[in-house]
Amino acid sequence: MSNVYDKAHELSRSLRDSDEFQQLKNLHVQVEEDEVAKRMLDNFRNVQLELQQKQMQGQQPTEEEITQAQQQFEMVQQHEVISLLMEQEQKVSTVIGDVNKIITEPLEELYGNPDDPENVQ
Repeated sequence: MSNVYDKAHELSRSLRDSDEFQQLKNLHVQVEEDEVAKRMLDNFRNVQLELQQKQMQGQQPTEEEITQAQQQFEMVQQHEVISLLMEQEQKVSTVIGDVNKIITEPLEELYGNPDDPENVQ
């Protein structure tokens, strides 16, 4: 089984060395070094987190909270570096999702894919 863990660590290094991750890392540094951008992004993520926590507790966000979140999103999208950072985060997330799908293929072959409508038992 240790070979699986060795491969996982190798995969981690590959992700860390990938262009997608390196670009994300560089953009993250740029945002961290820009006090205004960092504050804008932190505020946006705090609003997102608060909305997610409410939803997880079964509460619906108010119209005011939704409007505030939309305004925060529009504001961060207007900041070039933050916008690029968010795009790059999405690209890295897609890579990780694709890798996860590849890794879980043996389990799907064994048990089937629960999200597949043809696999309803």
